[in-house]
Amino acid sequence: MELYVTLAGMAGLILAASLFGWLGARPINPVKGPKLIPWRFLMVLTGAVAWLVGRHALSLAGLIPDQ
Repeated sequence: MELYVTLAGMAGLILAASLFGWLGARPINPVKGPKLIPWRFLMVLTGAVAWLVGRHALSLAGLIPDQ
């Protein structure tokens, strides 16, 4: 993958993790019922994938050795 595609993907993942964190932090509305989507788990998952993509971007830039 090209470096700019990797950086764009990482930016999208960071935005998604931020959105999921905001959605998971909202108070529970008893009238609507329970939350059916695990927002906090999705936040952690996309954050972990963003970290891996960031490491890949550093590897593409030549700042860390490939493993």
